[in-house]
Amino acid sequence: MTDVVASEDAKKLGLFARIGLFYRQVVSELRKVVWPTRKQLTTYTSVVLVFVTFIIVVVSLLDLVLTKIVFLVFG
Repeated sequence: MTDVVASEDAKKLGLFARIGLFYRQVVSELRKVVWPTRKQLTTYTSVVLVFVTFIIVVVSLLDLVLTKIVFLVFG
């Protein structure tokens, strides 16, 4: 119900007032975010890179095997 009232109030505001309201709401939401530490960020990044590398190797091997099979079957 409050969203309806808030959207009706926002419609009554001018363009620049709505932009300012949006900016204040974005800043308010960003203050609630729990940001990772540098150590966590490097750990998460390295885990993602290792996982992506592993998946690339698996897909490449599957592609190689399937290519060989197709050439053997269809000559």
